[in-house]
Amino acid sequence: MEGVVRAGAAACNFPFLKQTSMKYTGPKAKICRRFGTNLFGSDKYDKILQRKPQGPGKGPRDRMGRKSEYAQQLAEKQKVRSIYGLSEKQFHRIYKESAAVVGQTGEMMKQLLERRLDNVIYRAGFALTRTQSRQFVNHGLFTVNGVRVTVPSYRVRGGDKIVVRERSKTSPVFNPILQEHEKYMPPKWLKVDAHNLSVEILSAPDAESAEQAVDIRQVIEFYSRR
Repeated sequence: MEGVVRAGAAACNFPFLKQTSMKYTGPKAKICRRFGTNLFGSDKYDKILQRKPQGPGKGPRDRMGRKSEYAQQLAEKQKVRSIYGLSEKQFHRIYKESAAVVGQTGEMMKQLLERRLDNVIYRAGFALTRTQSRQFVNHGLFTVNGVRVTVPSYRVRGGDKIVVRERSKTSPVFNPILQEHEKYMPPKWLKVDAHNLSVEILSAPDAESAEQAVDIRQVIEFYSRR
């Protein structure tokens, strides 16, 4: 009988500019406009940013003055949370775990974020966005070392092999993804077999392979001052 690792009651959220772990249920386009960049990967947000490059509710008051150092750090933290789809509780836990390890806290944070199963599936090119990869994991479309996993935050290790379940390989959802995959170059720490819809973890993620659109130093400084 096939094993399974199931997700808990707390789902991955899309929090906005709040320090709570509450779920953000508003339009994601507002978050992209707030930060001026496509945080979620979907082409539709690029189109929205081209049409509305200014932040939501932009007015004279919003243009006054320069953001304080604290405000910049807070915004960067929320930006990273939004990219990876984490609640404040989940994100703060990753920071504390990284800070407890000997070495550079920022590099360890990046590594732990990249090792999430939903992120690995996205990085392997088997999902068009992290949101889609999270849905795939929640629905149990993938196995890790032969065990069905439904926890997006599941942390992979070197040598792990992630494969689409046999019954899911014929799903039409993968057809457009595999077409896009022909133009995609996965990071070096992943060995991807697009034909068999599988990916093997070769090593820990390196700094060059991590998300480049974030300033993790600002995040570290934000938590360090608390």
